[in-house]
Amino acid sequence: MGEETCEESKASIEKAIEAISSLISLSHSIKSFNIKWQLIRTKLEELYSGLSALENLNSGFDPSLASLISAILISLKDTYDLATRCVNVSFSGKLLMQSDLDVMAGKFDRHTRNLSRIYSAGILSHGFAIVVLKPNGNACKDDMRFYIRDLLTRMKIGDLEMKKQALVKLNEAMEEDDRYVKIVIEISDMVNILVGFLDSEMGVQEESAKAVFFISGFGSYRDVLIRSGVIGPLVRVLENGNGVGREASARCLMKLTENSENAWSVSAHGGVSALLKICSCNEFGGELIGTSCGVLRNLVGVEEIKRYMIEEDDTVANFIKLIGSKEEIVQVNSIDLLLSMCCKDEQTREILVREGGIQELVSVLSDPNSLSSSKSKEIALRAIDNLCFGSAGCLNALMSCKFLDHLLNLLRNGEISVQESALKVTSRLCSLQEEIKRIMGDAGFMPELVKFLDAKSLDVREMASVALYCLISVPRNRKKFAQDDFNISYILQLLDHEDGSNVSSDSGNTKFLISILMSLTSCNSARRKIATSGYLKSIEKLAETEGSDAKKLVKKLSRNRFRSILSGIWHS
Repeated sequence: MGEETCEESKASIEKAIEAISSLISLSHSIKSFNIKWQLIRTKLEELYSGLSALENLNSGFDPSLASLISAILISLKDTYDLATRCVNVSFSGKLLMQSDLDVMAGKFDRHTRNLSRIYSAGILSHGFAIVVLKPNGNACKDDMRFYIRDLLTRMKIGDLEMKKQALVKLNEAMEEDDRYVKIVIEISDMVNILVGFLDSEMGVQEESAKAVFFISGFGSYRDVLIRSGVIGPLVRVLENGNGVGREASARCLMKLTENSENAWSVSAHGGVSALLKICSCNEFGGELIGTSCGVLRNLVGVEEIKRYMIEEDDTVANFIKLIGSKEEIVQVNSIDLLLSMCCKDEQTREILVREGGIQELVSVLSDPNSLSSSKSKEIALRAIDNLCFGSAGCLNALMSCKFLDHLLNLLRNGEISVQESALKVTSRLCSLQEEIKRIMGDAGFMPELVKFLDAKSLDVREMASVALYCLISVPRNRKKFAQDDFNISYILQLLDHEDGSNVSSDSGNTKFLISILMSLTSCNSARRKIATSGYLKSIEKLAETEGSDAKKLVKKLSRNRFRSILSGIWHS
């Protein structure tokens, strides 16, 4: 009996599905009562998706489902009669027809809820599969919308496994085609349902966290998530979810907190404490810890939240420990977070120095430290640039851990992006007190700066020129610089308009090079090398176009040449 009943029941389901499809098609040709029929179509689409999932049923059929299918078929017959009368405009009165349509919409809503209860009770076999196939890439919006509505219905009426399967398919669709994200936003209540699933069973929670993260990737849709109350559930996933769910939740919060107005909501739901706990606990993976640091970095833009974090025991010390992580996302985001916390806050800088934060930043730059990526080195240099030069304590800590050795190595051997960051810090150092400039001169910075004078980037050329000018303003450095014939010869070559160098055509950089030569003329040996180099005519030609600095240089060199002539006559 069970097998025969199952076959008969499948035939009834197929009959109901065909009737729904036919009724939906007919409803599109109806010109009157548009709003009423749109509501009925929505209910029919939900019911269609729920019934479609039953076609692969492979077990005995339940009487409660048989009774429901019979009731659905009766409702479909009555609605088809109403649709025919609307098409033919053969109804007796508008008010009566509106009332009849409201009744049918209500019946279909009840049918869908009853089907959902049957699924939830676990009465049906789990041997079904999702029937509706995802439209191909060239599909029209209506087909895509129908597919998403089908998934939504399964989320509404299905058991936990069906809900999870529908969410997986939804995430696949949104990942493959951004248009599906827009459709999700447009369908009423869908975002609310996804947000509600964040408090569901672990598997459903994980997939719904992924879904809201996809949506949060579109700035124009983030307000929809906020209005749906997503912050609180996301924080709860951070606290109680599995690894994948927590990561998706943190990534979503990172997107949402780019708008500082959402920071207070995260704090009000206990998000700051949850994030701090993640960052201080070794049991979590690097992706989650790094992303949590990124969320906190967004939150510290609110002064009260920053003060709360600083006052929590060992918070700064924990972030300093993260700088030594093997994973780039943890290194980069923890450094960026510390930079945001310490910037313009002398008290926090003191904690940074006391807890060894400067040494950790320098360790990221160490040559043997292959664990640190170029991006990590760049962010470490940016932190040093922003934190260390406005504080005597930070600067002393920086200079005491062989920072100059590591900086010089990056100038020589770093990747281009790292070299540029290192050059920026070098330029800052060169503007400090004479003692530091003297040490840099002895360490070998000047020859390295000379190499950057012919760089492709205008900014790099200017930074190198200014830094070199600052270093040779120290007499000891100037004398050391002049001892290497290559240094002066190379600068003169760059100034030679006949050379074709990219710098020679840049009047701004030419001005810096002339200033370097002008400073060098204070050293007798350097002045003699310039005057006898064979480039004097080129410099005289520059004086005609480059203004007063070049003219002063020519005048000073000519005076030196005149003295040499007189000296020769005198000794003869």
